This record gives sequence, C-alpha cells and structure tokens, in this order.
Amino acid sequence: MAPLRVPSLFGTAALAYTLGLRHAVDADHLAAIDNVTRKLLYNGNKSVSVGLFFSLGHSTIVIIACLAITLTATAVKENFGDIQLIGGLIGTCVSAVFLILIGIINIFVLISICRSLRKLKKTGSFEDDNLDISSTGCMGKIFAPMFKFVDSSWKMYPLGVLFGFGFDTSTEIALLSVTAVHANQGLSIWFIMIFPLLFTSGMALIDTLDGILMLETYSWALINPIRKLYYNFIITLLSIIIALSIGIIEIFTILVDKLSLVGPFWDFFSYLSEHFFTIGCVIIASFLFTWLIARLIYKLGGYDQLELQYIQQVGHNHINEKSETSTTENMEIIIEPEVVNQNNR
Repeated sequence: MAPLRVPSLFGTAALAYTLGLRHAVDADHLAAIDNVTRKLLYNGNKSVSVGLFFSLGHSTIVIIACLAITLTATAVKENFGDIQLIGGLIGTCVSAVFLILIGIINIFVLISICRSLRKLKKTGSFEDDNLDISSTGCMGKIFAPMFKFVDSSWKMYPLGVLFGFGFDTSTEIALLSVTAVHANQGLSIWFIMIFPLLFTSGMALIDTLDGILMLETYSWALINPIRKLYYNFIITLLSIIIALSIGIIEIFTILVDKLSLVGPFWDFFSYLSEHFFTIGCVIIASFLFTWLIARLIYKLGGYDQLELQYIQQVGHNHINEKSETSTTENMEIIIEPEVVNQNNR
C-alpha cells in the first residue's frame, strides 16, 4: 500500500508550492524587499538576491515549525493555538515596526529630495549625493543604525526570520495543517518535509523575481543624476505610502485581535488584513505603473531637456579640461628649450 500513497501526494505537493507562491505576494514581504532593494542600490550595492535571502529567512521558521509538528505531531497539534498566538504577535509586531521605521526614514529622505528638486528647477544645478539617511537631519541620525544594519543582501535573512515568526496568514496555517494531518497518518518524515521545501521554493521564486524587478526599475533612474533625483522623488513617495500603510494596518490588526474591537472603523482594518494578497498584487502593479508614468512625466515635465543640458555641460567641461591639459603640456615643451639654451650660455 505504501507505494500507492506516494502518487497521491502530488496534489498536496502542488498545493504546498502554490501556497508558497501565494504567500510571497503578501504586502509586508513586498514592502520590505522593495525598500531594502532601493536602499542598497542607492548605496552602490546592486544586489539581485534581496528577495531570495528574505524568503529563505522567512521559510526557515516555517520549515522548523513543520519539522516540530512532524516529530511531535500530537503534542504540537494540541498546543498549536498557543504557539500561533505568541508567534503571530511577535511576527506582526516586528513587521509593523520595521515598515513604520522605514516609512519615517524615507520621509526625511523625501524632504531632502524636494529641496534638491526645487534647486534644480530654479538654478539648473543640484547636489549629486546619494541621499544617505545619515545626511538627512537629526531624525535620520537617530534611525541610521537600524537602517544601516541591512547593508548587504544576506542581512535580509535574519530579518526574514523575524518576519517568519508570524504564522498569521492563511497560507502558513494551511501548510502547517497539511503537515499535521499527514504526520498523524504516519507518513514518513522524509515525505512530509517535501511540503515546506516546496513552499520555500515557491515563495523564494516570487520574492526573488520581485527584488530583481524592483532593481531593474530603480536602475533606470541611476543612469543620469537628474533622472535619479526625479525618479527618487516619485518612488520614495510611493514607498512611504506603502510602508506606512502596511505597518499601520498590522498595528490596528493587533489591536482588533487583542482588544476585540468592533465597529465599521475596526472592521475595515480587519478586512484589509485578510486581503494582504490583493494588496500585494496592487503594490507590484503600482510600482510598474509608477515607473511607466514617471517616464512619461519626465518627458512632459521638461526634465529630459535638463538631462540634455547636463550631458552637454559635462561634455563641455570635459573638453575644457582636455584643452587646459594640452595647453599646459605645450607650454612645458616651449619652456624646456629656453632652459636648455640658457644652460648652454
């Protein structure tokens, strides 16, 4: 009978992989990946693995939980409610605090960008800095240590681990439930652990693609300093809205769950928290839509002409530098014979 049970697992395996694909599009995932990808790129670190490390860190907790359920199916199943309660509170709090802090940091970055844009419009010149948070005032210095912690893509792994403590989405609960059912049926641990691995591969695929997609859209802005400044304004504003919105939704969701709050206002946030997949799809679409609209407005707003002027100015300065260098070399050649003649005399 055992060989006949293995083919029947294909449906469950497909479900586990689909749950991973679905979970990767949760709004808190995308908000964290997109913001960190942009931050690393503006600091000169063009990494394509931000989403991958985040998903691997997140999946680590899921795999450990599935393994624990498999090894102690009955005990963990009976106490899963308490585990989910504690883990959900930790994961949601970490996610909410991280996103709100990122949103606050980006507000001060946005202020700096606005000043540079006003200067660009008035004088045609600007300061081509990387808009590092350490140079954005007092609040920037306060939040700098937290934001600077993620200075390479692999550091998204521990952040993903913290996010993974949640167990607060239907996809993770469904995967753990599937694991518990098969564990109680006596299925081998080697077959059961295929499910969380498939879940991991599905989530890693989507989160990695999201990081690469955001990297490419952001890279378009870095080709030219003026384009960088303009697009930085657009995308930073969008990032602030997304990060603060998701963080606030998660905070209010905790309040609703723990304080049993009711009413139209609280029901609205409960509804939003139950539709994070839809919000995640909207986030991806909004970044793509913003990128297309930004390119259109960039031309209609006359920023492309400023870009041409900048290129011409840089080329003119380069020619002048070469001309000055050439003149200096010629003067040295003329002076040297005179010095030789004086020595001969």
